[in-house]
Amino acid sequence: MSERIKIIAENRKARFNYHIEDQYEAGMVLTGTEVKSLRMGKANLKDSYAKIKNGELFVVQMHISPYPFAYYGNHDPLRRRKLLLHKSEIKRLIGKVNEKGYSLIPLRIYFKNGKAKMNLALAKGKAKYDKRESIRQKDERREMERSRKEGFKF
Repeated sequence: MSERIKIIAENRKARFNYHIEDQYEAGMVLTGTEVKSLRMGKANLKDSYAKIKNGELFVVQMHISPYPFAYYGNHDPLRRRKLLLHKSEIKRLIGKVNEKGYSLIPLRIYFKNGKAKMNLALAKGKAKYDKRESIRQKDERREMERSRKEGFKF
């Protein structure tokens, strides 16, 4: 059985702003108009994060645009959405998030075999000097790639 994955939205800044410790795949509880809007690719993870409340996991500040063809019953774009994980995984996350500096950050939303899923990361915030180091490494890689390509020209 092959898994078909279609990526809807990605949080590219997350890998720059955080050290990713661990990743989890979570299902999402959505309304019909939210699913249709996701299928159109209308989602944004820019300032979103996940939080645990009463033993349940919720994603906050994730923006899913209203479905343009809905006559009535459209959803609130920024509502809290419940995430589905096993209870043992949630307990493990509660222990980690209570430690200093850990956050739950959504990395991407995708459809896997027709079901909406979210890739959630347990992450620790980077300091300013770490971000500068990331930029320096990225520039070095780009420069090496450029020089490698120029070396092959005849």
